[in-house]
Amino acid sequence: MYVDHAFSISDEDPMMKTAFTESSKNKQPIKDIALAVSLIGFGIVGIIVGSLMSYNQIGGDVAHGMFFTILGLVLLILGFYYTRIAYYAYKGYKAFPLSNVHPA
Repeated sequence: MYVDHAFSISDEDPMMKTAFTESSKNKQPIKDIALAVSLIGFGIVGIIVGSLMSYNQIGGDVAHGMFFTILGLVLLILGFYYTRIAYYAYKGYKAFPLSNVHPA
């Protein structure tokens, strides 16, 4: 008998498995939180270095400074987003489980 698993909605469906097991739900995502915090740090450094390069022409021209400033801003935004999710998960908000803290 042929069973099409693509349209099955049972709990024992092999396609409905998640990447997280029961043992990993209780584990703190330390590496992911460290990555999120380091994104904030690299973003701040990128903004500072890019601003210094743009305004003082240290180490390059204005275009290189603007590139590093924009790159630092993107890293800062991503780091803030994932750190905020980790903080809300740590505080126990229902909409933010610890399994959502995985920026990689």
